[in-house]
Amino acid sequence: MSTYPLYPIHEVVPHQGPMRLLDRVVAWDDSSLVAELVVPHAGLFVEEEGVPAWIGIEYMAQAIAAWAGCRARREGRPPGIGFLLGSRRYTCERALFPSGTRLQVRTHCELLGDNGLGMFACVIEADATQWAAANVSVFQPNDAMAYLESGKA
Repeated sequence: MSTYPLYPIHEVVPHQGPMRLLDRVVAWDDSSLVAELVVPHAGLFVEEEGVPAWIGIEYMAQAIAAWAGCRARREGRPPGIGFLLGSRRYTCERALFPSGTRLQVRTHCELLGDNGLGMFACVIEADATQWAAANVSVFQPNDAMAYLESGKA
């Protein structure tokens, strides 16, 4: 993966505060992104020994948001608001992501339409071993606020 300039995660993911779950962008290019996080010991979604595996979908969605945000920043625009539409074939080898574990979230754009609809192949790895995978569908309208106000959301 050839990479472009790296941006701080808060500049490319519109989530704020405890809802921003990724720590940093490691690499990205025109079709892919690798992000990292260390599973927290306390905070939103944390249970006794870690974060439930179903949160992996949100890790993937935020990696997609980071990819879109990196592209926007490269073009001199702020990151836009997007919507997670769904996932297919989410599999996870564990019931939870243990606190303190460094995870890499990889996303690859499989399809991106002019209408803002996209499909991404995503994996979550720890120590170069795949722990989770899914195909994730997203939608990023040109004007998210107008879309929300239209009542179609």
